Amino acid sequence: MNRRHLVALAALAAGAAAAAAPAWAQSNEIRIAHIYSKTGPLEAYGKQTQTGLMMGLDYATGGTMMVNGKKLVVIEKDDQGKPDLGKSLLAAAYSDDKAALAVGPTASGVALAMLPVAEEYKKILVVEPAVADSITGDKWNKYIFRTGRNSSQDAISNAVAIDKPGVTVATLAQDNAFGRDGVKAFGAALKKAKLVHEEYLPPATTDFTAGAQRLIDKLKDQPGRKIIWIVWAGAGNPFKIVDLDLKRYGIEIATGGNILPAMAAYKNLPGMEGAAYYYFGIPKNPVNEALVAAHYKQFKAPPDFFTAGGFSAAMAVVTALKKTGGDTGTNKLIGAMEGMSFDTPKGKMTFRKEDHQAMQSMYHFKIKADPAFAWGVPELVREIKPEEMDIPIKNKR
Repeated sequence: MNRRHLVALAALAAGAAAAAAPAWAQSNEIRIAHIYSKTGPLEAYGKQTQTGLMMGLDYATGGTMMVNGKKLVVIEKDDQGKPDLGKSLLAAAYSDDKAALAVGPTASGVALAMLPVAEEYKKILVVEPAVADSITGDKWNKYIFRTGRNSSQDAISNAVAIDKPGVTVATLAQDNAFGRDGVKAFGAALKKAKLVHEEYLPPATTDFTAGAQRLIDKLKDQPGRKIIWIVWAGAGNPFKIVDLDLKRYGIEIATGGNILPAMAAYKNLPGMEGAAYYYFGIPKNPVNEALVAAHYKQFKAPPDFFTAGGFSAAMAVVTALKKTGGDTGTNKLIGAMEGMSFDTPKGKMTFRKEDHQAMQSMYHFKIKADPAFAWGVPELVREIKPEEMDIPIKNKR
């Protein structure tokens, strides 16, 4: 072989090595995009999810942030609660940042905008904590997995808590995907109680007087037990309607669990029943004990509603990556995740094969006013197991 051929081969080899270097470096990383409301109306929820996600990744990897010799790298993006922004950030994460998969977002409206992007790029989106049923329902595609609870799980567990003969219910909800999907699922789950009115108000409502008056008018002359069921997220305090002397009409309030600052309003409602996705004092398992201990150590406070959700998403991601041996190929991940069970602060969750919704326990509670806590404490009445809730499959797969 003459010298010219040797030089040409050397140049080719050098070029190949240069081209391979970034790919080799990248192959030792697994990039995970977390797109959430770092700012915006649901900022409190988003920040909790981020904290939980990072704590969960740390716990699931034994403090190494490695799976099969590959470093987990989390790329944070702020969707501000805006659907168009969330959509473009997810596209950028998959294409420019080379994210193998994504977690998020916080708001249901943003999630619905993001679903087609996951399908376009053929990459996994683990939805946490957006709740609307349609995410794993009619807007779903095979790249979507949800660790967060859906509206039906929220609603059916709450219906279990208050669905009794002789009960009349009216609902108060935000006029958005979260509120409407929640009420629709709740109404469908009521078998014995009677639903007489649905009140929807703008998501940023702060004055609930007019809406409350319509609710009172619909309920005040009804016989038996009368309940206003509230489904609300973010700003505004719908529990102010208690100040309108609901007791005079024999009207009670019921609602699901929430973040601890929102549950300060529950302290004035001892005995109120509902169902919660999570409260740090309820689940008894090693994963929850680890989360509570780590959170107290770092923040001198207990983990909250959405911290547990972020932690659960991390457990799902790492369990899947361990199953594939660190292979981030989308089809490999889908094969690993369909029907997969994984440990979380709430105990075992399982991704249902049909729609990739995580089947999980919910908790029927009764509020206790405890002077040691700034919020109404949800005391466990009973754990509602996944098999007790008939969660409909709505994706027509």
